[in-house]
Amino acid sequence: MRIRATVAAALGALALTALAVPAAQAVGTTPATGGTPYTLNVSFSNYKIAPAVKVGTTNEVSTTVTYTLTHGADVDITAKDFYTDPFLYRGSFADPSKELYGDNPATCTATSSTTAACTATIDIYPADGDLQNVDAGKWTAAAEAIAFNGQSQSNPDYSKVGYKDQDLMGSTLVQRYSKLTADAAPEPVKKGSTITVTGKLSRANWEDHAYHGYTGQSVKLQFRKAGTSTYTTLKTVTTDSTGNLRTTTTAGVDGYYRFSFAGTSTTPAVSAAGDYVDVQ
Repeated sequence: MRIRATVAAALGALALTALAVPAAQAVGTTPATGGTPYTLNVSFSNYKIAPAVKVGTTNEVSTTVTYTLTHGADVDITAKDFYTDPFLYRGSFADPSKELYGDNPATCTATSSTTAACTATIDIYPADGDLQNVDAGKWTAAAEAIAFNGQSQSNPDYSKVGYKDQDLMGSTLVQRYSKLTADAAPEPVKKGSTITVTGKLSRANWEDHAYHGYTGQSVKLQFRKAGTSTYTTLKTVTTDSTGNLRTTTTAGVDGYYRFSFAGTSTTPAVSAAGDYVDVQ
């Protein structure tokens, strides 16, 4: 299970975001003794995440995040109760509609007396309902850190706890994994005869954990001559109401036919394996 615990301290109209801490440390749900966390003397920079994260129907997907943590001399990042982690969110930073975290806090290595290089993963479990189809698209990246300073992590005096989060560190696309097939027939075929190429474009459904046709999408029919390595586009075809593709072309020389999809913000690009046709 996730190791996310919630730090919720009222700051007037503001509130802290969810915070990931080790499950072994986040024991119990006893209310905190009160107080307001002070602003921890840290900042985050050089945030790097993959431009897209492709998520299927069942398998866990992890994407690595790296960033630089800069901290004051009063912050001991080597303390056992200091944690930092990256996260992604949808919606507004103050009131996100969905958040994604990692299973573990970041691992940070000091690069100077006030900076550290941090590495973590954001872990997604589609089979556990982490995502709905509406969640596909752009997510905003952020990071956070907390220093418990020896306080009980299940019931701290928050006035002695330092916390800092930072928005707009970058972005990534969380996409519904796509599949594409192609079959060219007949095989073999006489030169000048008609070849029919069929296939299907489908993508992951995060709600029923199956693959369904992606309808109304432009897909290119491409050909690669035998003995060469480059595909050329012959025409553009549109998927039907079930994601199926069907088109024809004229047989010229031996080679491979495939469909290629350029992708959208919610669905990654994909190309089918080439299907070889022997022209006689």
